Amino acid sequence: MNILLRQHALQRMFEREVSMEDIRNVLLHGLVIEEYPEDTPYPSSLWLGEDEQGRPLHVVVAENRAEKQKIIITVYHPNPTLWLSDWTTRRNSP
Repeated sequence: MNILLRQHALQRMFEREVSMEDIRNVLLHGLVIEEYPEDTPYPSSLWLGEDEQGRPLHVVVAENRAEKQKIIITVYHPNPTLWLSDWTTRRNSP
């Protein structure tokens, strides 16, 4: 798997203590919970998996299918005030 990291993703990985292995694990074993086919320049999606400590982890990935690349846009541990406990469903806005 050819994985590229955007500068923003690298910053967030460092700030949030997310490893490259965590990202690979999400891409290999995680679940796509939202898709954004209209994103440019490549369609993207939101993935759910776990980090090495077993905490839920969201990874936003753009896919350049022509080059067979997965481009990591950002990574974060979902906020329970914004997500239901399944980590796949956004809470309704007030």
